[in-house]
Amino acid sequence: MIIAKSKKDLEKMRVVGELIAEVRETLRSMIGPGMTTRELNETAEKMMRDAGAVPTFIGYAPYGMTPFPFAICASVNEQVVHGFSDDRELKDGDVLSVDMAATYNGFVGDTATTVAIGNVDEDVAKLIQVTEECLELGIDQCRPGNRVGDIGWAVQEHAEKFGFGIVREYTGHGIGRKMHEAPQIPNYGRKGTKEKIRPGFVFALEPMLTLGEDLTKTLDDGWTVVTKDGSMAAHSEHTIAITPEGPEILTLTREQKKEAGLRLAEATV
Repeated sequence: MIIAKSKKDLEKMRVVGELIAEVRETLRSMIGPGMTTRELNETAEKMMRDAGAVPTFIGYAPYGMTPFPFAICASVNEQVVHGFSDDRELKDGDVLSVDMAATYNGFVGDTATTVAIGNVDEDVAKLIQVTEECLELGIDQCRPGNRVGDIGWAVQEHAEKFGFGIVREYTGHGIGRKMHEAPQIPNYGRKGTKEKIRPGFVFALEPMLTLGEDLTKTLDDGWTVVTKDGSMAAHSEHTIAITPEGPEILTLTREQKKEAGLRLAEATV
């Protein structure tokens, strides 16, 4: 069952959405040659805890898995998602996808971004661009009366125009008091299928595309997902509230919302 959020719930989700967006943008500003993902993880965890939030990923253990040990998923190059942080220095030509979530005042905000390190190949830069465009097109389908299948249809149609692989084992999802709620939101699908979208629903949309095939495998750590063919991957994610007027992106910073003329979260909740 999809859990609709009340106006009070949505205001709380605006607050945590802005919080995790600030973490994302801080990490984006740090990423570059010589940086390590362990440093990024430490910064993210400190920012969340200093704000009074809990890093949602730490200790997360679905389906009896070993608890995830980090505040962020740091996935480099062929790593699609759930990558572990370490002391390897990022270098020119690498690609880093960073996924993160925080829990604050009982609600979760979830976001991800992919950053090119220095100079990357033209096809890699295009992969990142199209992944972001797929997210935007998916968000545009998050309107009352549409269906969940419309989201996957929009992502799939755009990604396949450029010949990119669409990761199918991992999906977007509902979000609220828990990080993963109903429904599952695949990045492929048919228009007019699945659940009807209603005001009050909150979704985390997260296209994951590859330069090659769509097949993946999990490394021996039990978490890190990589492309089977070793091709580069990209991942982009926002938390989206469905309002009567259409989609509202919750995981933007206050400055980004001001620039776009969007509603700001209340300072006290």
